[in-house]
This record gives sequence, C-alpha cells and structure tokens, in this order.
Amino acid sequence: MKTWIPDDRFLPYLTWKQVEALPKDRTLLILPTAAIEQHGHHLPLATDTLINNYLLGHALRKVPADVSIYALAPVCYGKSNEHIGYPGTLSLSRDTFMAVLRDLGASLKAGGFEKLVFFNSHGGNHSLVDVMARDLRAEFGMTTFCLFGGGGASGLDPQEAAYGFHAGEVETSVLLAATPELVHTDRYTVNYIRQVGDPGVLKPEFAYATYAWLTRDIAPSGVMGDPNPSTAEKGLKWCDEMSTRIAAALVEMSEFRHRELK
Repeated sequence: MKTWIPDDRFLPYLTWKQVEALPKDRTLLILPTAAIEQHGHHLPLATDTLINNYLLGHALRKVPADVSIYALAPVCYGKSNEHIGYPGTLSLSRDTFMAVLRDLGASLKAGGFEKLVFFNSHGGNHSLVDVMARDLRAEFGMTTFCLFGGGGASGLDPQEAAYGFHAGEVETSVLLAATPELVHTDRYTVNYIRQVGDPGVLKPEFAYATYAWLTRDIAPSGVMGDPNPSTAEKGLKWCDEMSTRIAAALVEMSEFRHRELK
C-alpha cells in the first residue's frame, strides 16, 4: 500500500525502547480507520485507505516538530456491508470491527499511552468509531477523540455537496492528485441517492428522519455522485485545505485535558 506518512511520525518504525521514551501523558496516537470496498468502475478498492493516508500524511507535515503526534498502521478493513455483493468488497462485522478497535486501545493503554484519536475516512465506520471512543474512555480512562475526514471540500455544486457520498467528485479528484495511475477516467458513471429539493423530511443520512440503504438500492455501478468534474488541481487544493484543518485539530487534541470536577 502506498504511504505518505513521514517516517519520523510513524510509530511502527520505532523500536520499543524509543516508544518507551515517548512522553506518554501528552503523546497523541492516531489510528486510521478506513475500508477496502468497491468504488465504482473508475476507482480502486483501496480508495478510502489511500485518501486517509494521503490526507493524514500531508497533515502530519504541517504539525510543529515539537508536538508529539504519531500515526499507527491503519485498520484497512471496515464495516462495509452496504457494498456487499460488489466483487472485491471486504467487510468486517460490527462486532469484529469494534473488537479490533477495543483490543488496539487496550494494547496502547497497557503500553502507557493516554491519548488516542480515530481518524476515519469511511462512512460505514462512522457511528462505530464514535461509540468505541466513548467505550475506551469509560473502560480505560483514556482521552479519546474522533476525526472524520477533513471537514469537507469547498466550492462543490450543492447537489454533489449534499449527495456525492461515494466515488464522486471529491474522492476522484483527490486520487487524481495522489494516485492518477489508479483512476480510470474513461469509466465514469453517475448516480445520486436523491436530488436536492426533493420533498419530504426522510433522508438517507445526516437528518432527524433517515432510512437504511444499501448501495445496490441506488447505484448499479456503485457510484453515488458525479466524478465527471474531477481534476487533479481540485484534488491538490482540497488536500491542502483539508490537511490544514486536520493538522490544527490534531494539535488541539494533543493539548486537550479533561476538566477536573470540583
């Protein structure tokens, strides 16, 4: 798997004695969570993992050198059952995914670490990561955080911004910047789960009234969005914007302390 993580920010490249010497109370560890799943006819199965690594690598280069932040090796497989039935999709069950995150958190706590952030780039993991951050706080007293992508891309068409969920303009543009050799620009397809302005309050996500969906309910090609406007230039711009926000969030997390109750 390609990586953009700086060597000096990648915990697996250290020896255990080097890890022992880290300031455990203020070192922030990042556990990337992503997926290996279908991304239409034009993007690779590793899209979520590649984008996660690309954004995180650029963000870590923007973190001040004196701030103790390290990335862990990613959990590449996620809860991807919305894409089951598309060849190449590899999905963990809810219980397996949660158990992996819990065991990794327990291992870090046993090594003396107190601060952990899940950096997630796959929508199917979102709610589970949020639950596990709370569980690790409750079980081990760790200070835990969630970081979801990079806060969105600027300048998108409203339709794409609202319903470009998967393999659309943003993901395609970022991979055109990061790994253009893996993008099949002659195989774009377009599908949307709904249109901006559709009547009714029931929505697929991010609303007070939602319904569960599978990709095959919406998009035979596996794409939810429109990749046609994608360019490498947009990908570079959005990477810079998102990685700047990610770096700022990581620094704030590294400085965060829970208030003591009096």
